[in-house]
Amino acid sequence: MSMASTPRSIPLTCSGHTRPVVDLQFSRVMSDGTYYMISACKDGNPMLRDGQTGDWIGTFIGHKGAVWSARMSTDVTKAVTASADFTAKVWDTYTGETLYSFPHQHIVRGCDFSGDGTRIVTGGMEKKLRIFDLNKEDLTGQPFLVSEGHSQMIRNVVWDGARNMILSSGDDMEIKVWDPRSFNQVHSCKMDGPIASMELSADGQYITSTTGKSVYFWDAQTYTLRKHIKTEYDVSAVSLHPNHTRFVAGGSSDLWVRIYDFESGRELEVYKGHHGPVHTVSYSPDGELYATGSEDGTIRLWQTTPGKRYGLWQGDGNEDA
Repeated sequence: MSMASTPRSIPLTCSGHTRPVVDLQFSRVMSDGTYYMISACKDGNPMLRDGQTGDWIGTFIGHKGAVWSARMSTDVTKAVTASADFTAKVWDTYTGETLYSFPHQHIVRGCDFSGDGTRIVTGGMEKKLRIFDLNKEDLTGQPFLVSEGHSQMIRNVVWDGARNMILSSGDDMEIKVWDPRSFNQVHSCKMDGPIASMELSADGQYITSTTGKSVYFWDAQTYTLRKHIKTEYDVSAVSLHPNHTRFVAGGSSDLWVRIYDFESGRELEVYKGHHGPVHTVSYSPDGELYATGSEDGTIRLWQTTPGKRYGLWQGDGNEDA
């Protein structure tokens, strides 16, 4: 009597980018049950896609250098991108038009929207954080507030809309927490190396961060360390499943996508699908899939539960594919 084999995970490949994909973000689930995904790429052409299927919706054309970060506003009406062309741009996601272009003095690595979508924060090679107010009548391109608290390059910025706090991190080995009203630093989470990635979990409970072979999970309310997991490889990015049972990790020096048990830190699944290191990973807002972006220029969508009917996956028909 033969045992039924566990369905293999067959990823969907999203083509279109021509250079390494370095950043991904999913939107929240919209009222009609759909959600979206935005990608940043060194080809300078960020893309918007249907989150469930990966189908291309549009490309934001206008940057003259690599795009390092791309984020959507909560209502998905706007996108913001950070680029090596020394600008951050805000886009209309319906028309693809540039709404604002904010000049900087060096490469911009990170960007995000405030919870209400009226402001953006940027950071990068200048070691400065800037807040731009999109509601100001006289948009001269000048920042509303500037902070110079970092001593080295800023790689990641997150605006925690629920608590109205800004998180920033990079090569100076700590996550800094800022009150955007005064732009004073109010907390710090210190790590033991340059911080490659930082993400706020979908429910806002955890800040995930990576440095070297370490993954950290911080309490986003108290900024205390909740979990530290060591791996056997350099971790480029991590995303926590919405139900906190597992997390996905990509490596900066190999081709594997790994799934871990959150409580024990034990490796559960290992997949190879990319032809280059994995730079960015993210779970969908419903937890049914996760996306990975790679040096190979592709985005791949993977099912959390292989064999389940979801999106373009037709269920157990994939088992013998």
